[in-house]
Amino acid sequence: MTSDALLNRRQEQMIALVRQEGFVTVEALAAHFGVTTQTIRRDVVVLADRSLLRRYHGGVSMPSSVENLAYSARQGLQQQEKRRIASLLARHIPDGASLFINLGTTNEDVARALMSHNGLRVITNNLNVAIMLSDNPSFEVMVAGGVVRGRDHGITGQPTIELIRQFKVDFGVIGISGIDMDGTLLDFDFHEVRVAQAIIEHSRQVYLAADHTKLGRNALVRLGSISRVQAWFTDRPPPAELAAVLAEAGTQVHIASGD
Repeated sequence: MTSDALLNRRQEQMIALVRQEGFVTVEALAAHFGVTTQTIRRDVVVLADRSLLRRYHGGVSMPSSVENLAYSARQGLQQQEKRRIASLLARHIPDGASLFINLGTTNEDVARALMSHNGLRVITNNLNVAIMLSDNPSFEVMVAGGVVRGRDHGITGQPTIELIRQFKVDFGVIGISGIDMDGTLLDFDFHEVRVAQAIIEHSRQVYLAADHTKLGRNALVRLGSISRVQAWFTDRPPPAELAAVLAEAGTQVHIASGD
């Protein structure tokens, strides 16, 4: 018998919905399907036992993955949400600030939202960001050296880290592949994680730009705790389990609504 044998239609649709959303609460699933939360919890037990979903207190996500989506695919996901997040984050960066910006499609939207600023000093390992920001004549843009990846024009490696360690900037803007419900930040690429860790160490404030689909997305490599982040910019309020972790850590959450 295969792992998805004998699933009912609601259970099949639940998997599709969680795959699309990243993390969904039990209450939201009950409202979506017009059934009780007890019914949803029974479905979750069945699907979690078959490793088709991962269960948390209050919600579910997809099971662990060791592979990231291709860059071109990620560009097409959650486009409106990413732009709203980027616009909100950019409003918290003052003119004349110094900042790191690392890899990720959301961070590229952040760079685009910063184009109307003045006098920014930016250090980045993202060639897409560097090219974009260099069109503003008031900006000073520095590219970290290292190995360039053809798939997304990101730069990683020891030279990248060494350059970052020479600076202390006002803001470090980072992205992430997954956020566990205990506040652990996760990514798929060990080399990216090492660069992000250096950025966190050498930034006075760390801003995380990540939409709700990153919740419960279980990438392989641990970056660190969300307690290292001063502000998280996202598009939906976090579930209660994670909200408690954020409150204890003192991490501010800024919601970019669609209103």
